[in-house]
Amino acid sequence: MEMLKEKELLIELIFREGAIEFGNFVLSSGKQSNYYINIKKLITNPQALKIIASLIKAKAESFGLEYDKIAGPELGAVPIVVSLALIADKPLLIVRKKKKDYGTGKQVEGEVKIGDRVLLVEDVTTTGGSVLRAAKILEGEGANIVAIIVVVDREEGAKQTLEKEGYTLIPLVTVGELFKYREK
Repeated sequence: MEMLKEKELLIELIFREGAIEFGNFVLSSGKQSNYYINIKKLITNPQALKIIASLIKAKAESFGLEYDKIAGPELGAVPIVVSLALIADKPLLIVRKKKKDYGTGKQVEGEVKIGDRVLLVEDVTTTGGSVLRAAKILEGEGANIVAIIVVVDREEGAKQTLEKEGYTLIPLVTVGELFKYREK
């Protein structure tokens, strides 16, 4: 399926699966919002997960991104990273919110080698705080972040925050596109 048709289908699925809700919500950034994007609702649908992985792979190719591994912060990005790893045939890394206090005490699951080129994936960005933390943790392990691809960017500062830190944020869908679709 061509990228534009897949993107249209993804937007349709976001609404059909109830991955965008309207009301009063507090976001992980602490901000108040009158809508909530819950990609976790969407990624339990195998069709949606395949489309997301396919779109991320195509988007990375269209930007000429070369990467050795795919990473994502827990929890929302994990199914996406696994799906993408399967179709891109690349190893994956999972970044924990905090170090384990048992076993090996690792914060990154999977092997990071010095100089690994990593494509970082996230489900939703608002301010970019959580994905920025993940990027810094991966870099602390020796990885080079080639880009960050997000399923939905809420367009509330993540792109600017990440650019200031030297990262490129590439959204599959923006909240502006979701609202345009809703108006139809």
